[in-house]
Amino acid sequence: MWHVVCGDAAAEGVHQVIDADAAASLRIMRDDLAVGPLVDVHQPPCLVRSTFWETVWPDSVVAPDFSRQLADDVKWLEHVAQGSRPITVWHGDSASEQLLLCRIAAALHNAPVALYSVPCGTHRNDVQTRRAVGQCSPELLKKLYSPALILPEQQQDLAKAWHEAVEAKAGIRRWLDGGFWYSDYETVDTILLQHCTPEWQPLARVIAKVMIRSEGFFATDTFLGWRARDLAHRGLLVLQGPEKGHYSQQMVCLPRV
Repeated sequence: MWHVVCGDAAAEGVHQVIDADAAASLRIMRDDLAVGPLVDVHQPPCLVRSTFWETVWPDSVVAPDFSRQLADDVKWLEHVAQGSRPITVWHGDSASEQLLLCRIAAALHNAPVALYSVPCGTHRNDVQTRRAVGQCSPELLKKLYSPALILPEQQQDLAKAWHEAVEAKAGIRRWLDGGFWYSDYETVDTILLQHCTPEWQPLARVIAKVMIRSEGFFATDTFLGWRARDLAHRGLLVLQGPEKGHYSQQMVCLPRV
């Protein structure tokens, strides 16, 4: 059986729960599906999506080979759909994890592959109590580890949700009340600007405040750092530090009138 998780933090915990044989079939999908364009996510080399991530990534941090990574995801999905090994997806209240489940359900359309899920979330929308797989301790994951078979009707609904997410062409996809909601980047830009002041403060401080107010998806610090750079380029805020540096190297304030 394949075990599929979204991100390295989730993989670390799940790796401690499943046995050694299963760990050899642990697949880590690192693409944060909650943000950015999905229009060519299934069309290697996924130029639109890889370009998005290259833009988001700060110059001061070594960037992954996004084109290769995204293409590998597509090839793996095609490979497992042609096989017979069951797949178990671990997911929580993360929009990215929910989208991953939907994406795999769509990839297995008409394939004789059993799909299972291990829900690890709290099914709550509020930022304080929602939970992604990577936030679960190994002890909690052991308690939650009871794969549930996804029935054909459920799989069809999940696949439909994935296709709708791709076709929506939204900048941000949020998971709220058991469904997906779509918006543009203004969803977080507005909050980011609200936490900026005419006085200089560390951008890291602002980003931390925005992260805990991002409902429906887990906004990463890297993503929010990119939004700050974009707002600065548009003259809506001012950054001090390397132009495309890591957010921890920058100070931020509102433009003075």
